[in-house]
Amino acid sequence: MKHNKALDDLSKEQLIHLVGLYSKNWLALDGVWFQSVEHKLGMDEAMLHDARAWERFTVIEARRIKQFLELPEKAGLEGLKKALSLRFYANINEDEAVIEGNTLLYRTLSCRVQNARSRKNMEFHPCKPVGEIEYAGFARTIDPRITCKCVSCYPEITDDTCACSWLFTLGE
Repeated sequence: MKHNKALDDLSKEQLIHLVGLYSKNWLALDGVWFQSVEHKLGMDEAMLHDARAWERFTVIEARRIKQFLELPEKAGLEGLKKALSLRFYANINEDEAVIEGNTLLYRTLSCRVQNARSRKNMEFHPCKPVGEIEYAGFARTIDPRITCKCVSCYPEITDDTCACSWLFTLGE
């Protein structure tokens, strides 16, 4: 991979800050294209394209993180927890992940997307259908034995203490 020599002069703190900026820029791009389609063609059309994009992107992101962490093919819930902590979202959302037995409960406590839409007086992003594709695909790439179930996500909020909640189960 090409090395940007400008990074050599940055401190660790500056590099960490830069990762946060890159993460915000990535999310801004995701939001800008989505809102462009949403304004022009409506929420249903935007959601269709969002689902298609996430179906592909989540596998790419998971594969690269898995390789970076040098996780085994069947990385289990510990591997998934480590991988989730290195996603772009982890740099800009407040989250938590708790493993109990053969399950991992992943909760986004504060969501930058929903917070921004709320500030702009926009309808919340109905992220559950795309989240099901995204989180299941990410987990399956980390370990094909892991399945994912939505616990709470807009528009079907069952837990108002978080923005969304996902339950990952490790099967045999």
